[in-house]
Amino acid sequence: MSYGTTFKALSDPVRRQILTLLKQGRMSAGEIASRFDMTQATVSYHLKTLREADLIYEEKEKNYIYYALNASVIEEVMLWLADLKGGEQ
Repeated sequence: MSYGTTFKALSDPVRRQILTLLKQGRMSAGEIASRFDMTQATVSYHLKTLREADLIYEEKEKNYIYYALNASVIEEVMLWLADLKGGEQ
């Protein structure tokens, strides 16, 4: 995991909204796209960026791809930030 890639992915409000949606459970690209007023291609771009940052992963089932939150990477970032904050004394 690269913190640069992770923070770049987190810098976009749409991608943060997608992560919030996935917090409730896995969703297909179509389900995610239905929550936004943008093209399927734009949603796919955001999903690809989140996947490349390891913030989400995909599971293939029959003809569908489902996306889920990768909590371990988020926890790692939070631990790093907490450690950084703890150094300020």
